[in-house]
Amino acid sequence: MKARISMVSLGVTDLDRSVKFYKDLGFPLFQALPNAAFFDLNGSWLGLCVRSVLAKDIGMSPEGSGFSAINMAHNVSSEQEVDDLIEEAKNAGAKLIKEPQKAEWGGYHAYFSDPDGHLWEIAYNPFAWIGPED
Repeated sequence: MKARISMVSLGVTDLDRSVKFYKDLGFPLFQALPNAAFFDLNGSWLGLCVRSVLAKDIGMSPEGSGFSAINMAHNVSSEQEVDDLIEEAKNAGAKLIKEPQKAEWGGYHAYFSDPDGHLWEIAYNPFAWIGPED
């Protein structure tokens, strides 16, 4: 089985304030970027992203009930794994939100929602290590 890591991403209105808050709670900052920050949770990650940037990436409005400012992300080792997992999710009853495609940040990803409408991103990031293979 390929190595994978899950990440919860939160849309925030003030990235600096949110980074400070989680650092103050003792979360170890892994990487800070202009519009996002990532914390290593020892087997998973917490991602903070500027709410409007995250909504744009998903292809939804940051306003109203259509976008809840949170999505769960599951990172995989290849573009093919993104495609495969999206098919698995659809077969299990997920609603496809965004077709698998190249991402603005250089990776490859897609979005689906579970039966309750919770958003998941399946992503291949060629710039980040996701852990040892099992």
